[in-house]
Amino acid sequence: MAEQVALVIGGLAGGLLLLLLLIWVSCCLWKRLCAMFTYEELPGTTAASSTQGDKLCPPYAARTQTSRPPGVPFVVPPSFQDRDWVPLNSGEWAQVPRDPCPAPELLPHTSSSNLGMVGTINPELYKFLEDTSETDFPEGCLGRLWFSLEYQQEAERLLVGLIKARRLQGPSETCSPLVKLHLLPDERRFLQSKTKRKTSNPQFDEHFIFQVSSKSITQRVLRFSVYHVDRQRKHQLLGQVFFPLKNETLAGDCRRLIWRDLEAESLEPPSEFGDLQFCLGYNDCLRRLTVVVLRAKGLQLQEDTSFVSVCVKVSLMNHNKFVKCKKTLAVLGSANPVYSETFSFKADPAELDTASLSLTVLQGAEGEKSHALGRVVVGPYMYARGKQLEHWNEMLSKPKELVKRWHALCRTTEP
Repeated sequence: MAEQVALVIGGLAGGLLLLLLLIWVSCCLWKRLCAMFTYEELPGTTAASSTQGDKLCPPYAARTQTSRPPGVPFVVPPSFQDRDWVPLNSGEWAQVPRDPCPAPELLPHTSSSNLGMVGTINPELYKFLEDTSETDFPEGCLGRLWFSLEYQQEAERLLVGLIKARRLQGPSETCSPLVKLHLLPDERRFLQSKTKRKTSNPQFDEHFIFQVSSKSITQRVLRFSVYHVDRQRKHQLLGQVFFPLKNETLAGDCRRLIWRDLEAESLEPPSEFGDLQFCLGYNDCLRRLTVVVLRAKGLQLQEDTSFVSVCVKVSLMNHNKFVKCKKTLAVLGSANPVYSETFSFKADPAELDTASLSLTVLQGAEGEKSHALGRVVVGPYMYARGKQLEHWNEMLSKPKELVKRWHALCRTTEP
């Protein structure tokens, strides 16, 4: 009996000693863990964790706890020179905190005064270009038309989207516009939009399809004629848009959005040999004379041949000697061809007094030599008179601008 009591007492004592050993080991481990996660305050810094009510302001605390190595100089930026600064023991300067929890619009990433600092975003660099097509209208504008083009090569279809028009100059305050679409040189067939009642800014959103082969598509010109429809259903032309279908316009089988200003119809009857419209411009800085051949009308074609093509030859002359000649692309079978091609010639300002431009309309036939349908010469008083001289002088008086005019063709013996 005594041996059993001794065994029980010994077991209790051993268990108590083991328990005390475990408690001591646990206390040592706990102290080491606490030492690992304890922050040591660095010399020369100031704790600045401030609170407002029960809310902590981490952005402000994070900014004030950072320090700079003493060897790096510190210069107050100009945008911060009008603020209050106090010296610290380490020789640095810190801003006096006025509001421990600044408003969001005053934080560094949104402040307008910090746009030039490193690490901030300048919103001026991410602004999108403003679309001024509906606000920037030239003086005397008859209106502006928006449309889209897409040519499907496999189906040989031209898809035209008539989108909208803005600032149409109708005969009265109440304008009721409609648009007719021609694929020149075919003057007989056309497609027509719906009439929009009592609006100078119609929204059409209509789509049209022209079936045209890929071989002749680049020879075609899309014409938009905008009319006003009165109460008696009479059509009054407000303006036109001519758009030549070039290779670069139809490349890629993708839809292109385009806008053009309306042009007024020439009310003068065609001259005997037809008329030619072109632009002149001179850039004195680049020393470039620019000619934009737009279109011709009323040409007296010789239709006794099966193949007729019309082009315009632009020649720069000096003292009646040819300096350089350039030609437009030929347009097939049309007495009213549209070109819209630009040519540039190098010409010094001193040469303009003796230089002139000759524009000749040439008709070519299959297997035959081309012959001239008419000619117009523009230049100084030495070579031109009347409208041709006025066009040249207006070009010189308006540098870096394109001056557009119609000119009557005259007979010429040039081949």
